[in-house]
Amino acid sequence: MKSLTSISLLFAIAAILPMHGTADTITFATPTGSTTSGGAVDAQAVVVTGAGTVTVTLSDLQMNPTDVAQLVSDFEFTLSNNNAMSGTIASSSGQEVSISSHSATLGSTVATGWGLNNLSAGSFQLDALGYVGPQHLIIGPGPYTNANGSIDGNNAHNPFLNQSATFTLDIAGVTSSTDVSNAVFSFGTTGGINVDGSIPNTPPVPEPSSLLLLGSGFAAVAGALKFRFLTAA
Repeated sequence: MKSLTSISLLFAIAAILPMHGTADTITFATPTGSTTSGGAVDAQAVVVTGAGTVTVTLSDLQMNPTDVAQLVSDFEFTLSNNNAMSGTIASSSGQEVSISSHSATLGSTVATGWGLNNLSAGSFQLDALGYVGPQHLIIGPGPYTNANGSIDGNNAHNPFLNQSATFTLDIAGVTSSTDVSNAVFSFGTTGGINVDGSIPNTPPVPEPSSLLLLGSGFAAVAGALKFRFLTAA
């Protein structure tokens, strides 16, 4: 019975602690209501750090875009704990999609053709514009009934990448404990259309009352275990 009491107290303590994601994964997103010159934008990047690698899954979530200035073309970020980082793209992939007559034709999964710019020590930019021209920007889901001439039937901009692309980067010095910060999303076929990324749904810091309850819980567990030890002796 005493053992069950101790276990119950441990579960109560676990319930007090805030829930966190894994230390090596962080998600950035454009703030709700973000816009560019082309209209509303909605993008997300899931960044996973590991031993010498960074994986970025970059997504455009803006449904039924009107203008190419709503499409994702760059993503910048900064890594901590190594001031001499330099990196290369080990692999990248995304599914092509072409928009014509306000309808989508899906293509093959291909290498994105994007590049990786080392902006400064620890800061990087995944970039579509400097490598494949205006093609292979990431476009959000259809229907594409609103698409204007910068998207619909525009041979200079088609094909796009269908909703997401994944990049695996080789970056020396990165570990699972490397922090990722200063996220910036870029949109459109010209540089400078930027939106700062934020971390959505950040777990709250425990209130003092919760911390007090946590301390009381530890004290109760310690007392129960001590009582069990004395009665067993």
